[in-house]
Amino acid sequence: MSTVRAGSPRRDREERTFLRGAPPPGWARFLPGGLLAAVGVAAAAAPEPLDIGFVLGAGPPLAVLVHGPLATAVVGAVSLLMLSVPVFHLADVGSMDRLTIAFVAVLSVLLSFVRSRRDAQLVTERAVAHAVQRAVVPPLPDRVGPVRCAGLYRAAQRGTLVGGDFFDVRAGPYGARAVMGDVQGHGLSAVATVASLLGAFREAVLDQQGPEAVAARLDRRLMADAGGDPHAELFATAVLMDFSADARAVRIVACGQPGPLLLRDGRVEELKVEPGVPLGLGLAETAQPAASAVPLRPGDRLFLASDGAFEARDADGAFYPLAERLADLAHDDPGTLTERVWADLVRHCPDVQDDVTMLVLAPWPDGDS
Repeated sequence: MSTVRAGSPRRDREERTFLRGAPPPGWARFLPGGLLAAVGVAAAAAPEPLDIGFVLGAGPPLAVLVHGPLATAVVGAVSLLMLSVPVFHLADVGSMDRLTIAFVAVLSVLLSFVRSRRDAQLVTERAVAHAVQRAVVPPLPDRVGPVRCAGLYRAAQRGTLVGGDFFDVRAGPYGARAVMGDVQGHGLSAVATVASLLGAFREAVLDQQGPEAVAARLDRRLMADAGGDPHAELFATAVLMDFSADARAVRIVACGQPGPLLLRDGRVEELKVEPGVPLGLGLAETAQPAASAVPLRPGDRLFLASDGAFEARDADGAFYPLAERLADLAHDDPGTLTERVWADLVRHCPDVQDDVTMLVLAPWPDGDS
């Protein structure tokens, strides 16, 4: 089962354009030279001198968009040379025309130098963003213990790789455990809370015996981050899952969030789990949330999605019917299911305004293919 995550190279190619930080398309690099060549051929082939020398002034600015300072300077020098060579038969070329194009060329070289420095800085910042994203929410392995995994993450804030949703699947001394949640807010303001919760989850996997205790640990982490202030409004919703050693059962704790959908034999079933309060309210220490036990069969899949998927609306205000669409996609390969649902969601609501997270977990007992 493959894993698809936010910030993948494929997604970058799909969403990044020239105006959003992507390198210029290959054909754009030939625009300055093509312009000079077109002017030169037209002027040389014309029986009478052509008054098109002013067009050469567009060469250096075009070079700024796609080339560095050196190439921009070369385009400017060639433009001035073409104004001065009689073979091109350019009419009415005066000293003011040459001074104007020379000024434009010098200014273009300066702008190209500034753009090149800014582009280098953006490349560095994007590399840092990728590193942060992988550190906060690293890619899922294809399999954790007896559970196959696939996840998808889409941040709501354009240009960012991380946001307010999170998920992780970890193996520990008490078996494979998974979490998916949504912290208050989204975008960069929620990254610190996400990092704190995931750190607490990864520690709790190692020393807490049940999903109820893991939920209590996350609740305590948020309370500590809020400094004990009950009015800090720092909270998160989450679903925690604890798989048995043979992957024949899973225990689920829902903290302010619906439980997973069960895909079985081409049907979709909404699992009934005990509702719990969101994390960060300080209630888990006094009254731990109840866990719901669900038996599993080979071939079952648990599908979890954040409210960004459930609450996406089309132009008429209709919510995305996730359960209905999953029934049509239930026979898809688990590794591509999240991508198929995402594509269907975007068709329903092209302008998704919230972070969207999807997680597919499939039991894979020993001996099953």
